[in-house]
Amino acid sequence: MARKALIAKHKKLMRQRERIYNEMKKAKEEGREYTPPKNWKPTKFYNRCQATGKTRAYMRDFWVSRQAFRRFAREGIIMWLRKASW
Repeated sequence: MARKALIAKHKKLMRQRERIYNEMKKAKEEGREYTPPKNWKPTKFYNRCQATGKTRAYMRDFWVSRQAFRRFAREGIIMWLRKASW
C-alpha cells in the first residue's frame, strides 16, 4: 500500500493540473495568451493506481496496478476479461 501522504500529494497535484488546464482552455477560447505559474511542471504528474495508490506496474488501459488488475480479473469485476486456460 502506498503512503497516504503521497496519495494526498498526488490528488493535490491533479487538482492543480485540472485548474491550470481549464484556465489554459478558457484563455484559448477568449483569444489571449496564458502563461502557467513558474513552479508548474507537467513532468511532476505521474500515473497512480486508483485502487491501491501504487505507481509501479501501472496499466494505462485499466488505471490500476498489475496486482489490482489480477485481483479484479479473478473476482470478475472486469466483465469482459477472464483468465486464460487451455
